[in-house]
Amino acid sequence: MKTSKLQITQLESKMKVLKLATNVASPSAGWIKAIRSALGMSLQQFANRLSISRQSASEIEQREKDGSITIKSLRESAGALDMTLVYGFVANDGSLDALIERKARELAKKIVARTSNTMKLENQENSPERIKKAIEERTELLQREMPKILWD
Repeated sequence: MKTSKLQITQLESKMKVLKLATNVASPSAGWIKAIRSALGMSLQQFANRLSISRQSASEIEQREKDGSITIKSLRESAGALDMTLVYGFVANDGSLDALIERKARELAKKIVARTSNTMKLENQENSPERIKKAIEERTELLQREMPKILWD
């Protein structure tokens, strides 16, 4: 097993847990303000726990709401709320393997189409079945080798 395959397997197991969180909508006011309010913690108390001014604490809440907050600020804010920040990525395709397969298939189609067009110009056109088989073979090869060109 190649190192990258092992890395993918390890990441997949971590991402599987995070996948459940993709259906959770963030509170409209932002997590920080929502949790702080639910706990009955004033903005001043939150600011004191971060050793910052009330105004700076308010700005943190606003930056989170706007989507311009840093991970560092989120982590510090979580700590001030006696929480832990959970941070990660989830593949849009459902898994890293599915993402790699999709990208490999897209590239395989381009490569085979280019070759097929050249052969057509030379009066050596392939059948649709042969083209389909060539795409499948190229996809498998690209998935195995995972060349850097996959991400261009």
